[in-house]
Amino acid sequence: MTDRLAQGPDGRWRCQWCEAPGFDRYRDYHDEEWGYPVHEDRRLFEKLCLEGFQSGLSWRTILAKRENFRKAFRQFEIAKVAKFGEADVARLLADEGIVRHRGKIEAAIHNASRALELQKEAGSLAAFFWRYEDPEEGGDVRATSETSVKLSKELKKRGWKFVGPTTVYAFMQAMGLINDHAPGCIGRDAAALARRSFTPPR
Repeated sequence: MTDRLAQGPDGRWRCQWCEAPGFDRYRDYHDEEWGYPVHEDRRLFEKLCLEGFQSGLSWRTILAKRENFRKAFRQFEIAKVAKFGEADVARLLADEGIVRHRGKIEAAIHNASRALELQKEAGSLAAFFWRYEDPEEGGDVRATSETSVKLSKELKKRGWKFVGPTTVYAFMQAMGLINDHAPGCIGRDAAALARRSFTPPR
């Protein structure tokens, strides 16, 4: 086994990052969500927003606050977030349950409007994002990819904020656009099977 793997309390081997002592939610997230294909626009928007909030922090921090984020951002319903105004910004800045960073909060609201535009352009966020599926199996230690750089540029061209190549690559890993489970991880074959049986939205 490589140093990218860790053995869980159930004796099974997983990506090392998810075996954080005292934080079983990380393992559950890895087993049940990370790397499996997503086609729902709300979930795609939520994840891209949360990856923006993660910038400079850890995903563990964001995951621990995810339910608070969902409540604060109206379950990340795109049309609702797009209507947020200054009163909502003030409300969010006062919410101790989320990351209170004005730039990131305003970016999420701004990006909701960009998401509505992208839905009109492509039919759905899913149809757009799945154009950037990486057919290769990942598994290497890296923070970006050629595809994440391309997707980042396309989003920035459309006015999105907090969507640099590293943020976008983490989004791709989580949403199943690439299978980045480490070789030997129990999730690698399961994610590969899910990707093979998934029909990308068009």
